[in-house]
Amino acid sequence: MSLHRLTRVVMGVPNVAETAAYYEEFGLDPLGNNSFGTRDGGEQLKIIHAPSRRLVELGVGADNDDDVAKVTSQMTRLGVPINHNGTELLATEPVSGFTARIHVAPRIAQEKTPATPYNGPGRIDRFGRAPGVVRDYVIKPRKLGHTVIGTVNLEATMRFFTEGIGFKVSDYISDKGAFMRCSVDHHNVLALAAPVNFLHHTSWQVDDIDDVGRGAKAMLENNPERHIWGLGRHHAGSNFFWYLKDP
Repeated sequence: MSLHRLTRVVMGVPNVAETAAYYEEFGLDPLGNNSFGTRDGGEQLKIIHAPSRRLVELGVGADNDDDVAKVTSQMTRLGVPINHNGTELLATEPVSGFTARIHVAPRIAQEKTPATPYNGPGRIDRFGRAPGVVRDYVIKPRKLGHTVIGTVNLEATMRFFTEGIGFKVSDYISDKGAFMRCSVDHHNVLALAAPVNFLHHTSWQVDDIDDVGRGAKAMLENNPERHIWGLGRHHAGSNFFWYLKDP
């Protein structure tokens, strides 16, 4: 089966206008009707109203109709409520009730970003100021990387993703969470055991660590209360991060 990426997240929030303004400032491209796109992935976020912050829909890209048919068969065996309209499958996750939309989508063809020259012990690859210091363009995320969800029934949510959709488990956080993937990335979904069902965060990929820092700095200049957790690197996926709070 050829699943290859997350295509879109539909996020439910109480304050749609404020949240939409945040993600436009964040660097996503406004497409109208509270939808936003990335440089390489097209439309990848839609914000709608909900009484509390939650994941409403998660899109997963497949290569062809046979892939969608296989997921349909797997969901049927699990007894998951589904709707197949001939071109895509809509399946309802049994714990929090979000919709997984499995559909045929093109693979993202990204232009290679040249490695940033960094100096090291006994090695001088760059001269002058560090490239990240002199960049002046606005950060534009390249694509949606992953989403993290809290679930009151981790086992059932994992079964939905692995036995239903066909995600693979990359890593575990003891019995408290599971990193799962549908692409070559370390993970596209992290499900965490939680006292309530909720959307924890989404991750958006940029070119390098300098753009992580520059993007966060720009978001914090006029609103330092957005800061949650500064620059770091995850042990499991080896990905750099900076956590910011949306409205």
